Amino acid sequence: MKVAIVHYWLVSMRGGEKVVEELCDLYPQADVFTNAYDPLRISPKINKHQVRTTFIGKLPRATRWYKHYLPLIPLALEELDLRGYDLIISSESGPAKGIVPPAEALHVCYCHTPMRYLWNMYHDYREQLGPMKRIAMSLMFHKLRQWDATAAQRVDHFVANSIVVSKRIRKYYRRNATVIYPPVDIDAFDTATSHEDYYLHVGELVGYKRVDLLIEACNRLKRRLIVVGGGEQFFKLRQMAGETVSVVGHKSFDELKHYYSHCRALLFAAEEDFGIVPVEAMASGRPVIAYGRGGATESVVDGVTGVHFPEQTVDSVVDAIKRFESMESSFLTTLIASNAQRFSKDAFKRRMSAKIEEWRELSDSQAKPHVFARTG
Repeated sequence: MKVAIVHYWLVSMRGGEKVVEELCDLYPQADVFTNAYDPLRISPKINKHQVRTTFIGKLPRATRWYKHYLPLIPLALEELDLRGYDLIISSESGPAKGIVPPAEALHVCYCHTPMRYLWNMYHDYREQLGPMKRIAMSLMFHKLRQWDATAAQRVDHFVANSIVVSKRIRKYYRRNATVIYPPVDIDAFDTATSHEDYYLHVGELVGYKRVDLLIEACNRLKRRLIVVGGGEQFFKLRQMAGETVSVVGHKSFDELKHYYSHCRALLFAAEEDFGIVPVEAMASGRPVIAYGRGGATESVVDGVTGVHFPEQTVDSVVDAIKRFESMESSFLTTLIASNAQRFSKDAFKRRMSAKIEEWRELSDSQAKPHVFARTG
């Protein structure tokens, strides 16, 4: 079987690229296609495959300016020649599914989310721009939205990384999706027999993560909070931090593992499509205090592996921390770590492999000609 994996761009190793890694494990013979490719920032597991770029990859500073080339990406994807491939897996949160598949190929799209800036977060992105850029965005994205909805019809089967994303696929593309959670390296994390007296936040320090709410809540409660990560809000959040809050920037993986396994709980205020950080904390045996929207509602079991709070407000975070502390002794390290196994790499590969094989068999049976006996 000849396999192609199509990913929007390969310029860093984040959640989407971790999915590509596991797909490369499943299909070691696969060729990889992308719009922009920086081998120095991509894992050896992906680099050992043949990686080909669209013409976007030949444009000036493609690995840095790839988002500026967004209007050209539909054309670039449609020019990819995928004749001869039996199975095409597109990995999508930027444009990737818009290839023109051969008629006989099975096209499966693993969708992290329909493009946020075209669909569910369009107005959030737009309101951050000046007047002229708003006009340009409106004109450009109107056409891109039409293309994206049309491209969704070239997919035989959608896989969503969460129930939340499956609902978006149904809303915007009018397509059903099978939910298979993304792979998390559960075995890389350690559990500890005791914890220290601090709460933890891990992640990129950008606006939608709402780390400001966590800092204000811990300032008010005089609780110790360690914020790990960097990003555009690093200095702003450091200025907000009171005497009990430390914004420490990026840390090595060994240091991060220690922070995870020894914290009282992870604080998580973002509405994510899935959210790998809460799963990493649970793999370390630690409970999660999370905003009760998005993927965290599927990974964090309220009252068992953590606590949900209903609103993105300081008061709501404060109430959740107090609720957690009132029942802190009831959270069991072994039970929390066991729950995280649902999101392991092996679970992902097992489910993806089984589902694709089921769809291949269905496709083969539908392709066979039906012979009817002549009567009379």
